[in-house]
Amino acid sequence: MKAPGQSRADANESLRGYIALAAIVHHIPGRIRLKLNASAETLRQIGYAGVGAGRFGDALGAVPGIRRIQLNRLARSVTVEYDNQSIPDRAWPDLLANRSSPEAEALLDRLRDGCLQSVDT
Repeated sequence: MKAPGQSRADANESLRGYIALAAIVHHIPGRIRLKLNASAETLRQIGYAGVGAGRFGDALGAVPGIRRIQLNRLARSVTVEYDNQSIPDRAWPDLLANRSSPEAEALLDRLRDGCLQSVDT
């Protein structure tokens, strides 16, 4: 996801690449399942397969307010259990629809910081 020395802006761009490919499959307060809407071949071609998916999962796991993640590489999906007092439920659909809202921007910042932390540790 983020290579050593990558800037925050580059980390944001990388995250937005994943986000653009993701869709909400199921969402209840405190739990969301996302699926990457691209074939494995397409993911390989654009460089988001394999280790990138693992880094995305690591980044999610480093975000304050996320309690648990379950990555299913075969199904290209991730289930995220989160504290909806810390991460408002509406942040997810706003972020995935690329709608600017304070909640979506705060979640994006947390995800970016998680990316930076998952590489730095």
